[in-house]
Amino acid sequence: MIQTRNADYAALLLRVSLGVMFIAHGLLKVLVFTLPGTVQFFQSVGLPGPLAYLVTAAEIGGGALLIAGVYTRWVVVAIMPVLLGAAWVHLPNGWLFTGTGGGWEYPVFLAAAAAAQGLLGDGAYALKLPRPRRIAAASA
Repeated sequence: MIQTRNADYAALLLRVSLGVMFIAHGLLKVLVFTLPGTVQFFQSVGLPGPLAYLVTAAEIGGGALLIAGVYTRWVVVAIMPVLLGAAWVHLPNGWLFTGTGGGWEYPVFLAAAAAAQGLLGDGAYALKLPRPRRIAAASA
């Protein structure tokens, strides 16, 4: 049975956890691997180097938006290619992420968690931005 009275808090916990994870991975690319190092890694696995900048921005920006609860479903849709791309990169390394080069199960799990977030929505304590008002058709 689903405890609907707690669903908003479950969505909040998942949203903030995913947001922190994305920011941590984005900052890892900036502060530890450096952006030029990340570009080089992307090229080494056959991806366009400049894509590293887009992925880093998506992780940091998307993570911040998730934590804030701004357009959560759209952010999840936008960031899903990053997770699936990470799974593709790690696929040749096998199952366990603790193995050399990391395995594919962690990015796939995160993709599943992000999909669940998309289904749940914003949850509690989300910033709700006003939606543009629709212009009603003028009555004759």
